[in-house]
Amino acid sequence: MRKPLKLNWLFALCLIAPLHARAQAAGQEQAAQLADEGQQAMAAGQFDTARTDFEQLAKLEPGIAEVHATLAAIYFQTHDYEQAVREVRTALKLKPTLAKLDSLLGLSLAEMSRFSDALPHLEKGFKQTADPDVRRMCGLQLLRAYTGLSRDADAVETALALNRLYPDDPEVLYHSGRIYGNYAYVVMAKLHDDAPDSVWMVQSSGEANEAQKSYDAAIVDFNHVLEIDPHRPGIHYRLGRIYLEQFNETHKQEDHDSAVREFMSEVSSDPGNGNARYELAKIQADQGNLDEARRQYSELVERFPDFEEALVGLGGAQLDSQHPEAAEGPLKHATEVRPDDEIAWYRLGQAERLLKHPQEQRQALAVFQKLHTASAAKKNAAAPLRSQDRVTPQELGAGDQPQ
Repeated sequence: MRKPLKLNWLFALCLIAPLHARAQAAGQEQAAQLADEGQQAMAAGQFDTARTDFEQLAKLEPGIAEVHATLAAIYFQTHDYEQAVREVRTALKLKPTLAKLDSLLGLSLAEMSRFSDALPHLEKGFKQTADPDVRRMCGLQLLRAYTGLSRDADAVETALALNRLYPDDPEVLYHSGRIYGNYAYVVMAKLHDDAPDSVWMVQSSGEANEAQKSYDAAIVDFNHVLEIDPHRPGIHYRLGRIYLEQFNETHKQEDHDSAVREFMSEVSSDPGNGNARYELAKIQADQGNLDEARRQYSELVERFPDFEEALVGLGGAQLDSQHPEAAEGPLKHATEVRPDDEIAWYRLGQAERLLKHPQEQRQALAVFQKLHTASAAKKNAAAPLRSQDRVTPQELGAGDQPQ
């Protein structure tokens, strides 16, 4: 995060708003001219010129806090942080209530890597200011300060807050992502150092290999976990997902059979694992065993009534079995649980068509088309990211077309 933060020039201009009027009232034409020229230079991004103007103005009007505050903002913009700190402190002596100076002081100290000194000012700016630009700058520098002080948990907490406040900001996403990655590394390094042979370390190795699609190594790790703890929840499910991913790539029957075996082992070990039950039901549906798929999906949604993917799967199995009246309810509930699932809306539209509900069909398919268009745009922009813990999503069949 060594790239210097750029100060919005409006931030600085708001500090000098009174200058021109005060200079005119005092009849000081030179001061008024310098204030005008400096303000125009700042608006044009000509900060070296603005710096010269306001340095002269500070000599003419040494007792005006706004002059020193604006000069501090200019010094910050031109990366002269030591001078910025000096001018902020001069301005605060003249007028302690001057707005935003506390934040500017914290930002300047942070750029000098004086993190302990900067911290109280940055925390105040991030938590109390109403200006979103100032809050954002203070938050980004807080990440750097907390990291520099080895306060990793505080850095993560601030990153989470920044993500909530600025969810689409690329710079925030980049720096918060680095914070999360760093914190994960620190924690996992401690796990490795403190308990290198523990089941948790072996499981984390398996998850890392799975994420990197090193499936053979992940299978070895997860089987090692089961050797240490044969009844460890979720491990057979992870193995099943790995074999299923391999089957989707290789189409080898042995991978498919291994996936089914692992999912069944998970259900036998942990009957409450809904994800494993879902995968077994979806496999039955994919193989055309609709009666068995409907039975398994029905049992699953009875136990987990808001399991959205299972609701969509049940609706699809009912449609394929020519039972649109039985599909409508689960699919309507699926759209309530997750309104952005295009597959749920598409299948609901098909159910309404078969039930001869034209208005409901049009409404469902209109939502589907909107979501489908947005989804296609996202897929063109970047490959979708999937959590290792998510189930296999429902998909439209090759012959499915909106009607």
